[in-house]
Amino acid sequence: MAAPILSERDLNFMIYELFDAEGMTARERYSDHSRETFDASINTARQIAEKYFVPIRQKVDTDQPTFDGKKVKMIPEIKTAVDAAIEAGFVSASADFELGGMQLPLIVAAAANAYLSAAGSTTMGYLSLTNANANLIEAHGTAEQIERWVKPMRSGRFAGTMAMTEPGAGSGLADLTTTAVKAEDGSYRLSGNKIFISGGDHELNENIVHLVLARVKGAPKGVKGISLFIVPKIMVNDDGSLGEPNDVALAGLFHKMGGRGQTSTSLSFGEKDGAVAYLVGEENRGLSYMFHMMNEARIMVGTGAAATALTGYQYSLHYARERPQGRLPSSKDPNSPPVSIIEHPDVRRMLLAQKAYSEGAFALCLLGAQLADDEKTAPTEEERTAAHQLLDFLTPMIKTWPSEYGPEANDLAIQVLGGHGYINEHPVEMFYRDNRLNPIHEGTTGIQSLDLLARKVPMNNLAGYKACLAEIQKTIAEAEDGELAAEAAQLTAALVTLQRTTESLLGAMMEKPIDLALANSVKYLEMFGHVVIAWLWLKQGLVAQSKLDADPGFYQGKLQAMRYFFRYELPLIEAWSKVLVDLDSTCFDMKDEWF
Repeated sequence: MAAPILSERDLNFMIYELFDAEGMTARERYSDHSRETFDASINTARQIAEKYFVPIRQKVDTDQPTFDGKKVKMIPEIKTAVDAAIEAGFVSASADFELGGMQLPLIVAAAANAYLSAAGSTTMGYLSLTNANANLIEAHGTAEQIERWVKPMRSGRFAGTMAMTEPGAGSGLADLTTTAVKAEDGSYRLSGNKIFISGGDHELNENIVHLVLARVKGAPKGVKGISLFIVPKIMVNDDGSLGEPNDVALAGLFHKMGGRGQTSTSLSFGEKDGAVAYLVGEENRGLSYMFHMMNEARIMVGTGAAATALTGYQYSLHYARERPQGRLPSSKDPNSPPVSIIEHPDVRRMLLAQKAYSEGAFALCLLGAQLADDEKTAPTEEERTAAHQLLDFLTPMIKTWPSEYGPEANDLAIQVLGGHGYINEHPVEMFYRDNRLNPIHEGTTGIQSLDLLARKVPMNNLAGYKACLAEIQKTIAEAEDGELAAEAAQLTAALVTLQRTTESLLGAMMEKPIDLALANSVKYLEMFGHVVIAWLWLKQGLVAQSKLDADPGFYQGKLQAMRYFFRYELPLIEAWSKVLVDLDSTCFDMKDEWF
């Protein structure tokens, strides 16, 4: 029997027992739904993943897209699989019914998409980016723009991208040089070059809608002079039919170490008379609009990383149960049969670490989905504001912790398989390569750490930081008088360390050179991420402890993974805290000429 893509039992635990997705049906937006419709959507995603994506994942990995100078070519099975997902509604699973969506709660859509992402890797990025593009235009565009661009994207006719990175700017958006000039008809003519544009060109859809950051001629320098534009690959007539090609050219493809199902492109805008572009919102406010899509994409990256870690864990777990090899040290009889490798304690260590990393990461991502839903649909304004505040604070961790520890889990999956792990007859080496892209996607770990420490923590008088600690303390209060009192005490001590470290760093940022104070910000992000994951494991542990008799095997596994994280991972924050509080300057003091 083949290894499952994901654990159906664990998925049900996450969305129904830990986060109570069924309770969302009490909200007006989801009143047409039920547990049955949620399950049907998730099961449909699983069936599509098993039928269309799993059988081609090795071919997708080995047969990368190519560019013949005119068109992108890719294996035809990708379109078949993507079309199946579109036809089932997964290009707009959470969108309004009126716009062609399924209007699912975001947490249910995330669970369904986890199957597709685990099986299809970045091939699902065509749909995910299209959905995020449509969400941005829906939030900040005009009624005419929604009609012309969002509806075709919701139906799957058009695809969507985000185009920010430039050859000379990279993550430094303040230095972008793409320019836009206003035309007499109110549109703009845009010129410039963008690179690493995921899904920037392909033949999977009728048209591609690019969201492009550019600087209007005469705009202020820096990020305050950036505007956002809709730039279609092909012009669209007033009746919705396709017109002439826009002045958008594919300059070439990049070929990545993983995630090969989705094109990564270099695009040239305006080589002739300028690409026709339509302003979103107001001039010079483009970066604030783009953050709507960027933050969604960051959560998408984290969720994809967690899903890839989960599927690698399931594959190596299945292999370890099926693979006989060796005998335990206590066995002295050479004639005794070999045991399955899952009987070896070190293999169980690696499986348990994967479980702790992947299921902890996925819980964090589902929390993000729930908060994103709460900020839009929670019953009171107070609840919506609180959800927005906490989600905004957690976003750097939602993006980064899964994308750092997801590859760690996939690395362990390779090790469990031994020599079979690094050959492409098994997919775990591909999972690792796919997942290794995620620490770089949508803002590197270093960028996210600076965002957390220098911006998110002190913002609004530490409001997001305090809200996060308050949520953790609520869970501690639930656990401190019960079976998990020891873990509650340990998490309390970890919070003390985190608070002491944060106060020290905030003081240093006021008194010391800012570059020195922020030099070890990645360790701060990692430390905070570990505390948050420990919190989510304690929440899982509380549910497991309360239901232990109902399904002992499953819930004991949850409790053991929680214990692993608390005993093996959470203590590491003390060492990281010392580096941070001491303002260790080892890296800061290193000189170019010393390398």
